[in-house]
Amino acid sequence: MLRVVFLSVSVLGMTTNVWAQPIDTYWARLSKQDHYNSSGVALNSAATIIRQDRANFYIFGKMDPEDESDVFFNDKANRAKLEKMLSEGSLSDRDRAIIENGTPLIRVDIHPEHVEVTVAQD
Repeated sequence: MLRVVFLSVSVLGMTTNVWAQPIDTYWARLSKQDHYNSSGVALNSAATIIRQDRANFYIFGKMDPEDESDVFFNDKANRAKLEKMLSEGSLSDRDRAIIENGTPLIRVDIHPEHVEVTVAQD
C-alpha cells in the first residue's frame, strides 16, 4: 500500500511540474509607441501597454529591435484575453510602475490561464 501511495505522489508531482512550465516565453521592449493605442490615446495600465505591444508587433508591423514573436498572442482573440490573464498571473507593483512610466524590456511567460511578466531592464 505504501508503494502505491508513493507512486501516486510521484506521478502527481511530475504532473504539477509539467503544468508549471509556460507554453511560450517572449521578450519585448515596451517603447513609447506601445504606450498609445491605434487612435493615439495614451494607455495607462501595464496590461493595455503590453497588449498594444503585441498588436503593434502582429498587426501594425511596429516592432522594436528586442521584440520577439510568440505562438499565443499572434491571435487577436488571445490578445483580448491578456488583461484577464495578467490579473490571474503575476506582476509586481514595482514592475507595474516601471511599465506604466517607462520603456522597459520585459519577459512574458505565457501559461494556459495566466501570464507572468517581469521587467528585465528599465
